[in-house]
Amino acid sequence: MTRPDLDGLTCAVILSQVETIDSVELVHPQDVTDRRVTIGATDIIANLPYHPACGMWFDNHLLTDPKAMPPTGFKGRYGKAPSAARLVYEHYLSAKPDLARHERLVSETDRLDSAQLGISDVTAPAGYILIGLTLDPRTGLGSAREYFDLLLPAVRDRAIEDVLALPEVQKRAALMREQDQAFREAALAHSRVAANVVVTDFRPLDPIPVGNRFLIFTLFPQANVAVRVQWGPGREKVAVSAGRSIFNRTSRANVGVLMSLYGGGGHAGAGACLLAAASADPQIAEIVSTLQRNA
Repeated sequence: MTRPDLDGLTCAVILSQVETIDSVELVHPQDVTDRRVTIGATDIIANLPYHPACGMWFDNHLLTDPKAMPPTGFKGRYGKAPSAARLVYEHYLSAKPDLARHERLVSETDRLDSAQLGISDVTAPAGYILIGLTLDPRTGLGSAREYFDLLLPAVRDRAIEDVLALPEVQKRAALMREQDQAFREAALAHSRVAANVVVTDFRPLDPIPVGNRFLIFTLFPQANVAVRVQWGPGREKVAVSAGRSIFNRTSRANVGVLMSLYGGGGHAGAGACLLAAASADPQIAEIVSTLQRNA
């Protein structure tokens, strides 16, 4: 069980080579936290919160939920790392040295998951960074299920040049590039700057233009934190994500801890939560206020 992003994909690539995997389930972290998914002793969880029923667990996110604290001696690996995939990779590498052929994939996953990106990675993404952005649900390119299933064997078994040449990858990459200008215009029209925080509220838009989530930092370079608001699945909840700027790295906020106060989680530099629609606006105001105090 993992999530549909490059970190989850890379975890699945490695685990499918070292463990007997019957299937890969794509799960929202909130569903694990809220115990809405069935997990058993034969399940491996990667890049998601801990669940006491699982057989193995790998993750690098902040532990803030008492229910998500693993016992001493759990099977798997947890720790501070640029990606969950890095932990999976290092856990198996000594026993499976042939995994070293994935070092570039893991290193690029590290860069994307920890947002160690340059301007060109945002404005003209390439290689595994481009793959990650076309897979990321926040980019808005549609359902990840079939795309993840296409990418898993391709990324595991083929060179990156061959993966980039796949028709579906090219289609998604072309759509993302075509929509960049529309996304910029929508972001400018639906964003406001509150001191050091840029807040983008996409709830009035359906659909939301496709776009690289890091573009917001090129549009509002004065902001050191971005908050994005949009409807969650079925419009039953409001999805809120926040991230420290990858170019203006002055914020002191621990975003993952902040989001955990609202039932979510994440890293020090980025996080997300789902809010009840009725109480979302005042809670969003609280989140923004906290980010301003920790400018």
